Amino acid sequence: MTAEHPVPAAAETGGGAGPAGAGPSAALPEDHLVTTLHSLALPEGPLHYTATAGTVVLKEEPDGEAYGRGAAYAELFSVSYVATSSSAQRPVLFAFNGGPGASTVWLHLGLLGPRRVESGDAGAPAAPPHRLLDNHETILRDADLVVVDAMTTGYSRPVPGQKPDRHHGLAADRDLIASFVIDWLTRNQRWTSPIFLAGESYGTTRAAAVAAQLMDRYYLAVAGIALISPVLDFGTISFTAGNDRPYLHYLPTYAAIAHAHGRHEGRLLQDVVDEAEAFAEQDYPALLAAGLRLAPAQKAEAAARIGALIGVDPDWVERADLRVEHMAFLAELLRAQGLVVGRIDGRFTAPAGDGNAGRMETDPSIDQLAPSYTATINQYLRGELEFSTDVVYEIMSGRVRPWSYKDFENRSVEVASDLARLLRKSPHTRLLVSHGYHDAATPFHASEFVLAQLAIPREDYTDRIRVEYYEAGHMMYCHEPSRLALSQHLSEFVTGQSTTAGDGA
Repeated sequence: MTAEHPVPAAAETGGGAGPAGAGPSAALPEDHLVTTLHSLALPEGPLHYTATAGTVVLKEEPDGEAYGRGAAYAELFSVSYVATSSSAQRPVLFAFNGGPGASTVWLHLGLLGPRRVESGDAGAPAAPPHRLLDNHETILRDADLVVVDAMTTGYSRPVPGQKPDRHHGLAADRDLIASFVIDWLTRNQRWTSPIFLAGESYGTTRAAAVAAQLMDRYYLAVAGIALISPVLDFGTISFTAGNDRPYLHYLPTYAAIAHAHGRHEGRLLQDVVDEAEAFAEQDYPALLAAGLRLAPAQKAEAAARIGALIGVDPDWVERADLRVEHMAFLAELLRAQGLVVGRIDGRFTAPAGDGNAGRMETDPSIDQLAPSYTATINQYLRGELEFSTDVVYEIMSGRVRPWSYKDFENRSVEVASDLARLLRKSPHTRLLVSHGYHDAATPFHASEFVLAQLAIPREDYTDRIRVEYYEAGHMMYCHEPSRLALSQHLSEFVTGQSTTAGDGA
C-alpha cells in the first residue's frame, strides 16, 4: 500500500490553537489525513480500494453574524473506504456506534469494514495475540463506507481553544454528525450518490436524529437507515418510578436469555419468545396495573408464570412485586452457579464477585470482547492505514458525560417522532431494523412496540421497514452465523433487494 498524503507536522504533534484566544503566531487547525491503497481478495475477484484515515476540521458560521468563512470548532476522526471503481451512482454508507461514549470500532472491525477482528464468542472469547482477518462479507462490496467517531470518542476532539462538552448532548451531537456528512459529500463530490446511515445502540438514536436533520436542515433525503440494536424511545427501556413499560418490554428478552442457559430444555427459542411476547402484551400489563388490588393468590400465580418464563424462583419475582429490573435479573439468573450474565449479550457469563449482590458488578460480554477490539484498532490504524497521532484512541469514553437531553425536559427522550417525520417527508427512505434476541441493553420487544406506533401510514410500515432477528446479543456480529446473516441483509438493503416487515428470520 502507498501513502498518498503525508501527515501534517502540526497535526501530528497536536500543535496549534483554535481561533478562540489564539495568538498571532498560533497555527490554525488543519486536516490530518492519510490515504493508502489496498486490495481484498474475494471469490469473484479482487476488490481494490483506498482507505483515508484521519481527522478533518469542521467549521461553523457563528449565529447572528453575516455569512462568510466559518470558524473551526471540531476535528472529527473517520476512515473512508472507497472502491477504486466507484462512481457517483455507487451508494455511500455512513456508520457510527453509540454509547453515548462509544467509538465506531465495533461496527468498523466487527461487521462493516474490509478487515475484521477475530473476537471470539460467548464461552470462547479470543485470547492474545489478537488478530485481524479479511472480511469477505464487507459492505464495501456494495457501497463505499465511512466510519466516523463522535466527539471525545476515537480520535475526535474539539479544536484547541474549544471545549468538548458543547457536543455532548443529543441535539449538538446530531448537528455535528450531520455537518460531517455534508462536509464529506462536498469534499468527495458524492452528492448524487444514494446515502445510507447505519447506527448501533445509541447510534440508532443518533441515526434517526441525523437523518431527520439532514432532511429538515439541508433537504438531503437518505436512501435508507440501518438500525442495529435500536433504541428510539428511552421511556421503553428506562426503569424509573411509575413507568411499567420496561418491565413489559424486557420480559421476552429475559425469556430468550433463560433459554440460552438451558432453562427451557427441549423447546425452540422462537416458541419461548412467542409465549413471552404474548404474555407481555396481553396478561402482564393488567397484572401490573392492578397493583395492590391483586389478590395474594393471583399475585403468586403471576409470579409463578413469570418465574417459569424467565427461569428464576417465583418467590424472587413476587418479592420484586412482579417487576424484574434487568440488572437484577442478570445477577439472579445463574446465582446458584456463582455466575453473572452479560447485559450486552446474555449468552456471556463470568464469576460473580459477590454471590449476594443485587446487581451484576460488570458486564462480562463487554469485558470479554473489548480487549480484542482495543488491540486491533490501535495496531490497524497505525500499521495498515499508516495514521499516527499522540492522542489516545478512546474505545469507550466516560468523558462524554453528563450527556445533555435538555430538549426533553418533563418528557421521554425519543427520536421516533423524528423518524416518522422523515418517513412522511421522504417517500423513498427505507429502514432495516436488526434485533438480537439476547440483547439486554436494547430489548427487541421495545423496538417492535415503538416501530408499530410510528405516525406513518400502515402501508409504509409494511412496505418500507424490514425487521430481522438474530440468535445473539447487542453486538450480534460476534456470533458467526448472525454476522453472516446480518452482512447479507445489509447487502440486500443497500442494493435494493430488501424484503419487508415480517419477513425476518
